[in-house]
Amino acid sequence: MAYPGYGGGFGNFGNPVGQPGYPGHPAYPGSISTGDPMWKCFLAIAGQDGEVGAEDLQKCLTQSGISGTYSPFSLETCRIMIAMLDRDYTGKMGFNEFKELWAALNSWKQNFVTVDKDGSGSVEHHELNQAIAAMGYRLSPQTVTTIVKRYGKNGRIFFDDYVACCVKLRALTDFFRRRDHLQQGVVSFVYDDVSILYYFGYLYCVLCVFIVIRM
Repeated sequence: MAYPGYGGGFGNFGNPVGQPGYPGHPAYPGSISTGDPMWKCFLAIAGQDGEVGAEDLQKCLTQSGISGTYSPFSLETCRIMIAMLDRDYTGKMGFNEFKELWAALNSWKQNFVTVDKDGSGSVEHHELNQAIAAMGYRLSPQTVTTIVKRYGKNGRIFFDDYVACCVKLRALTDFFRRRDHLQQGVVSFVYDDVSILYYFGYLYCVLCVFIVIRM
């Protein structure tokens, strides 16, 4: 089956199998080209282990101005950004993950700007529904309402919370997709799976999108 965020439109970042920096491939520095314009940006914040933590990422994103006229990303949002790409559970990200995140953020921002027609820096319920649909997700009205109640302020979703929601939806889709071996849209979770989701803050999202869990 086709999963949201993996074909056409916004959020088309695909499954990075076979690319450097993912399971079975060198993460750092590998075949990285020093001519890459993002390499210097990454080097400026990376530690001696060649990876970036949440506080460094927050500083980098704030200084880069990627959020535009919207409020800078909170530290908690930066933590879940890293968790989305943290396939080895180190709590940090390497250069390839950094680039992948940057592409995702630009796409999500473009999506947000498209629906934020009045430039208020926030979107209402129906606008959020449009944004989520543009990424390929087909959530029920009840689920969208629950997300607005969970992430919204006075019924509106601001850019930082919108990105946090996008991160969790994508991470949950990745997590679910890896376990749906028959591509039927139904998976079985064991306790460790639920623990991981809870640890990274995705369990609430699981409940929101009403994924079937067979114990």
